[in-house]
Formats: sequence, C-alpha cells, structure tokens
Amino acid sequence: MSMTTYGFIGLGLIGGSLAKSIKRIYHEDAHIMAYDIDQKTLYAAQKDCVIDVICTRIDAAFLDCAYIFLCTPVSINQQILLQLKPFLSDTCILTDVGSVKAPIHQMISALQLDAHFIGGHPMAGSEKSGYLHSGDRLIENAYYILTPSDSVPDTSIKAYRTLITALGAIPLLLTYQEHDYVTAAVSHLPHVIAASLVNLVHDVDTKDGIMKLIAAGGFKDITRIASSSPAMWQQISLLNHTNIESLLQDYIASLSKIKDALRSQTKQPLFDLFGDAEQYRSSLPDQSAGPLKKQYLFYVDIPDETGVIATIATILASHQINLKNIGIINNREFEEGALRVEFYEETAMFDAVTVLQHHNYSIIERN
Repeated sequence: MSMTTYGFIGLGLIGGSLAKSIKRIYHEDAHIMAYDIDQKTLYAAQKDCVIDVICTRIDAAFLDCAYIFLCTPVSINQQILLQLKPFLSDTCILTDVGSVKAPIHQMISALQLDAHFIGGHPMAGSEKSGYLHSGDRLIENAYYILTPSDSVPDTSIKAYRTLITALGAIPLLLTYQEHDYVTAAVSHLPHVIAASLVNLVHDVDTKDGIMKLIAAGGFKDITRIASSSPAMWQQISLLNHTNIESLLQDYIASLSKIKDALRSQTKQPLFDLFGDAEQYRSSLPDQSAGPLKKQYLFYVDIPDETGVIATIATILASHQINLKNIGIINNREFEEGALRVEFYEETAMFDAVTVLQHHNYSIIERN
C-alpha cells in the first residue's frame, strides 16, 4: 500500500481521535500533518507518534494531502478555509467534523470549494474535550454521517466511505439538509428539553430541596445530557435554530394535547402517549451508534451491609475492570437494583456482569 498524507486543522477530541484511528489502522502507510494554535497539543501528538509533521502555519505543505480534516470551531472556519483554499490539490478531499452542516456547506459554496468538500459528522463524543482525552477507538461502531457537495466526484465519495469503514465507523450518506433536520430531532432538541426540565425542577423545588434530594434514578438518566458543555450547545442551537424551532413547536403542540387530556381527565390520549412511546422505544436498536452517547451500566441487588460496595469494587479491580461510577440508588421507584454501576466501555460492562454473576450477585441490565 502506498503512503497517504492526511492533514488536520485543529487537533482536539475529535481531530485527535481520528488521527489516532488512522495511525492505528494504517501505521507507517499514513503520513499525518497537523496545524493547531495550541503548540503543546501538537508536540504531545508528535510525542505519541500520532502525527509526523507539526505545521506552524497553513501553507503549501498541505498540497500533499489526500484528505484534510477541518476540526476547528465554527466561528473560525471561514478564516481557515480562506487560508487553505490555495493549498488544495485537485484530488484532495476536504471534510469537517461539525454537528451542524448548513453553515459549512454555505461557506464552501461561497468559496467555490464544492468539488473538494464532503461534510462529515462522527456521531461520537465524550464528556471531556481536547486532544488529551482523544482515543483511537472513539468512533468505532458509531454512525459517521457524510454530506457530500453536489459536485464532488463519486470516486471521492467512495474513497471516503472506504476510509471511514476501515476506521471502524458506519458511514451514512445524507444531504446536509437531511442531516440538520435529523440531528435536530434526535440530538439537539433532546438537549434543549433535558436542560429545560432540569431548570424547571430547580425553579419549582421546595425551599429545603426535597426534589433535588430524591431526583435520582430515572430523572438523572433522562436528563444526563443536560450536563453537556453550555458553550457548545448554545452554538449548536443557534446554528441549527430553524430546525430546532420547528421541532420545538411540534413538541409544544404535543405537550398542549397532553395538558388538555389531563385537564379533561380523558383516558385514551394518555394511554396512547405511554403505549406508543413504549412500543417505539422498544424498537430502537440496542447499539451505541446514535448521536446520544450510550451509557454502559447495570444495577446490582445488594444487602444493606457494611463494606458491600467496597467488596464489589475490589472484585472488579482484581479482574482489571475499570469503573466509571458506582453508588447506591436511594430512589428505587424506577430501579430494580440498589447499586448502580457504570463503565466507560461496553466490554468492561460485559466482563463485570460475568464476574459478579460468578460471585452470585443478581444483575439487572439496563435497556
């Protein structure tokens, strides 16, 4: 296999993870060069043998790139594209990793770079940011949405799909309009709803904070994405405001119908609300390839005895199983197990289930 040169503009969580994945798969056949305003990040990546060349500016060195990944904040994309435009070879594939596609496609069109551009959105992430938290398997088994410009050659699309597949992700081809509408429904709007629900409970809580005290289990599960970066979600909401506003209006209308059913004590609409939701949610695929990161956790039935949490943690540690979080569930209204155990990776969760069942613990897995 001949060596391929990959360029990165920005090397944070997603850019760093993609670079690490490429190096892991292609080794010496991948020549990676990167530019980032944070020189410490570049030196760290070079020390890790992830990148081969540190770029102190965007210049003719990028003419060698078969792929260039734009992984910078949306606010400086246009500035970066203007600098990059003179240094794109005829066959170079230019892509990004943003979670809203309309703005970047509009910039690309205005700069007449359509023949190069295939928008990209890896549906993966982390609670943490920056290169130091990147990983070579972050996008593995995750959907990777591609939004090609109309004038991109089919050969370029095929080559990019092949690359994404080789990295272990699942390529999905959409128009950028389809992408923004779909992600507004299954990612952006849920973040808005989760944040507004958390704020509602905060605002109506009793003076002694009883709601906060008992808000565990189900409430924390359905609102966990409210812990995401405020700056990032402010930007996403503004960039995709048209789609979010449209879907939010539909959601408000559905809430109004629920309110009317409650006021009139009409039974069927309420039964349909919960029945239809239960049926549709049960049909969702049980995999981590969606835009909202899956949690890897289960519950353990434990007796109320001193040292039981330490015992379980010790058992897992003795098998080199890394925990993310462990704690007692005091609100058991929607939970079957008293101890909630969470992991960073799916494999660790499966290993923990096997080990604890071997020690005769009763495990309740989360659907």
